[in-house]
Amino acid sequence: MTQPRLLPLYAAMPVTIFEEMSGLARQTGAINLGQGFPDGPPPPALLEALGRASATQSHQYPPMAGLPELRAAVAAFYARTQGLDLPPDSVIVTSGATEAVAAAILAVVQPGDEVLLFAPAYDAYAPLVRRAGGVPVFVALHPPLWQYDRAAIEAAITPRTRALVLNDPLNPTGTVASAADLAMLADICTACDLFAICDEVWENVRFDGQAHASLMAQPGMETRALKIGSAGKIFGATGWKVGWIVAAPPIAAVVGRAHQFLTFTTPPMLQRAVAEALARPDIAQDCTAGWAQTRQCLNEALTRRGFALLPGSATWFACIDLPASGIALDDRSFALRGVHEAGVATIPLSALWDGGGAPTHIARLCHCKPEAMLTQAVDRLAQWRDRLDAGE
Repeated sequence: MTQPRLLPLYAAMPVTIFEEMSGLARQTGAINLGQGFPDGPPPPALLEALGRASATQSHQYPPMAGLPELRAAVAAFYARTQGLDLPPDSVIVTSGATEAVAAAILAVVQPGDEVLLFAPAYDAYAPLVRRAGGVPVFVALHPPLWQYDRAAIEAAITPRTRALVLNDPLNPTGTVASAADLAMLADICTACDLFAICDEVWENVRFDGQAHASLMAQPGMETRALKIGSAGKIFGATGWKVGWIVAAPPIAAVVGRAHQFLTFTTPPMLQRAVAEALARPDIAQDCTAGWAQTRQCLNEALTRRGFALLPGSATWFACIDLPASGIALDDRSFALRGVHEAGVATIPLSALWDGGGAPTHIARLCHCKPEAMLTQAVDRLAQWRDRLDAGE
């Protein structure tokens, strides 16, 4: 019997590194510092809002673009926290931020268009660009600071370049674009007539005391930027899959047309709970304060046990330099052997690099876990490193 032909893009594609490492953690009982999710429940106030919405409100299809109360709450949240003046009809609610990325790419990218991606990058970007018929063009960022280089960006632009994707704060590095970076990127977008798909899901998970600044707020970007956010990241409820995309209303309307044929809607009780939580600044602030403590715990434990941390001030992640930490393994070997031999799952940074020339000496660890778990994980890794040094 002849095997039906499937799309080669997906037929030859492995599962994501996050699914791979979490699967190995489940199989082996390892501590999972790989995939980014908190181990604890969402904030009690969020769960209480969900209970009220589930008990008293409709469970049927909400409006495709999102419940009016959530669209208004997102716009008000950005007005309060980032000074953005957005009408509610600029907001399209999606089933998670990855769906928002997909809808944005489908709305912007035509076959043959080139899209600039900064490496390392969230691993969904390039496959989604390719599925839309576009061509990913990678601009490498370099450790330890992962800075944006104007000359490298401009050298990658051709007459076919349609858009760039900016993930800020940046996963996996935990770094944040500077004000000068944002001004430079806006200048390039306006000069070269580019859209900017701004994956800003980590906007509220910053530990540098600075308010998040969006590329959308830069001069000339109001009608070029498509800004993506995530309740899962703001409130530590990743499984809820409530995200959104914000753009000038005419652009948002087109993104909504793409969204309607992806997931169409997102559960209404989750939308209502998120709308309530966004209106209460204390809930998000408490989440970030808690993660600041777990981040400090992990970073101090790593430093105490002789691991070399790379600079980073945002996200749920810390990166370590393996050779500088006394580990003579590449990042993938470290991750695969570590989950079996040390009992700790991590993410090799090279897995988030699709374009050649990936550094292979950096591993990513997740800190939004109980402090005792973090300390135990670092102890396990340090003891395993000692066994490697001894040739065991």
